[in-house]
Amino acid sequence: MDFANAVLINSNLAWQELKGANFHEANLGGAKLHHADLTGANFCTTDLYETELLDAVLNNANLQGTQLAKTNFEGAQLVGCKIYGISAWDLKLDRAVQRDLIIRYRYRSEGGQTELSNEDQIVVDNLEVAQFIYLLLHNRRIRHVIDTITSKVILILGRFTEERKAVLDAIREELRNLNLTPVMFDFDKPVSKDVTGTVETLARLARFIIADLTDPSSIPHELATVVPFLRTTPVLPIKLKGSGGYSMFDDFRRSYPWVLEPYQYKDNESLISALPEVIAPADRMAEDFRNRS
Repeated sequence: MDFANAVLINSNLAWQELKGANFHEANLGGAKLHHADLTGANFCTTDLYETELLDAVLNNANLQGTQLAKTNFEGAQLVGCKIYGISAWDLKLDRAVQRDLIIRYRYRSEGGQTELSNEDQIVVDNLEVAQFIYLLLHNRRIRHVIDTITSKVILILGRFTEERKAVLDAIREELRNLNLTPVMFDFDKPVSKDVTGTVETLARLARFIIADLTDPSSIPHELATVVPFLRTTPVLPIKLKGSGGYSMFDDFRRSYPWVLEPYQYKDNESLISALPEVIAPADRMAEDFRNRS
């Protein structure tokens, strides 16, 4: 069946047998294709804006250059699809089967026959991450940004009272002087799950973390949430001598070898002047983790 260039906006094609159908450059915006069998169908550069494909079968379909915005793939089967050049935004993918999605491939000719070169394929199992993976592989700027994060970003965690924030601001400034990129999160007030999730994501990418333990009510929750999953991101605690501490920290440190011995300092000036030596153990551990990977 040939639907090339057809305008099928809001059409109802649910439960239809459409194996191998050609929808090249068609407009299926808002169309209903529930339970349709679209195995091997050609959707190259097709508009699927708000198209409903619940429980549809799209195995081995060609989705190259397809406009996927608010498209509903709940329960759909997406196995072996070609997805180079898709635009994927706000997709619904609950229960969807996503596997062996081809984001790059090349054809080779042998004896007059053109066939897919398997060794040049890049395959992923998620439509939404496919765009990022492709950009990561082919865009030097994105690779440079990620490399900058993992090699230079230092995450500073704490609840910053006026007194504590002064020293942490000084640490941030000195890290800049050392050609590092400090990122500071203020947990002075309870934070949302979204913010905690952001911190966890950045913590996984950072070179190492500086955690302020000077205030005994400081950041036990944040450390308990983030540290167990890091494994390759060193955590360097700092603490003013004579101040209260995190009472369970010794047990915490024994459980997670990427957590370093807390550095205790007598005053702000001595901490800042000695900062290169203070962060050296975390820096060495971070470099060791990078060399192992």
